[in-house]
Amino acid sequence: MKQLLHTACALLCLAGSLVAKQTILIVVTNHDQIGSTDTPTGYYLSEVAHPWHVFTQAGYEVDFASPKGGFAPMDPKSFDLSDPINKTFWQNLDAVQRVVHTQALAKLDPENYAAIFFAGGHGAMWDFPGSKSVRKSIAQHYKNGGVIGAVCHGPAALVRVKIDGIPLVRGKKVAAFTNEEEAAVKLTDVMPFLLESKLRRLGAEFVKADNFQSKVAVAERLVTGQNPASATDTAKAVLELLN
Repeated sequence: MKQLLHTACALLCLAGSLVAKQTILIVVTNHDQIGSTDTPTGYYLSEVAHPWHVFTQAGYEVDFASPKGGFAPMDPKSFDLSDPINKTFWQNLDAVQRVVHTQALAKLDPENYAAIFFAGGHGAMWDFPGSKSVRKSIAQHYKNGGVIGAVCHGPAALVRVKIDGIPLVRGKKVAAFTNEEEAAVKLTDVMPFLLESKLRRLGAEFVKADNFQSKVAVAERLVTGQNPASATDTAKAVLELLN
């Protein structure tokens, strides 16, 4: 009888694990202001909506988290409902409630997710790099065979992540918002650092397309995209690794 109960419990645990692995976690920023300016920022809507659309269309559930949990601001410049995918996302009450009232990343077990995806938006440049929960979640998930995705300024989450003492990005092809793109939007001087330059200094093989064109880099189980135009392609590349 005890053996039967043990077997049943094991099967239930396995079933629970399989269900959990059908969920992808999207992480967004809590930061709402560009430097010392009065310019609002936050996550970039299409970098959340487009991956959400790709993942849910493929049958995955999507959870949302942030470094602190709670309210996640959206960059008002990104609120473009002429984009049909943005509109579909924004009209989905459950999705909007989840991204407005995020879970705290530190309270989540990375192993409950098939992949962890870091959305961009300039706010990510301020809170992703210094977040212990961001670093811990990425390192644990990656070391245990998980897939990490990040797009635009989302790769700021990677800059302090080390695996066995070595920067995660070292020797890997990585894409992110470029120095030229930062100059084009006239924010070079107010960024805490330039993401392209930082990733290069860490030993990443930085790859890029022309300004605001889609570019995705895949290196082992790390998938990164250059800019908002890359959001859909980055999410699709994550799915290819999962499948």
